[in-house]
Amino acid sequence: MDNTASTQVSITDIKMPFWSMVVFLVKVSIAAIPAVIILSLIFAVIGAIIGALFGGMGMMPQQP
Repeated sequence: MDNTASTQVSITDIKMPFWSMVVFLVKVSIAAIPAVIILSLIFAVIGAIIGALFGGMGMMPQQP
């Protein structure tokens, strides 16, 4: 059996009822909310670490 041959496929149409698609998109948007919360917490932690490491750079020392 020769598994090296490739076949090209192009999708021309997807038949899906309108309300079924609406329900699917609502489920996708509801599922995206926890993902956005988790990603924002991760970026906040990374930002806090970078801010703590480099936050004092560029500050002039005070003259006595």
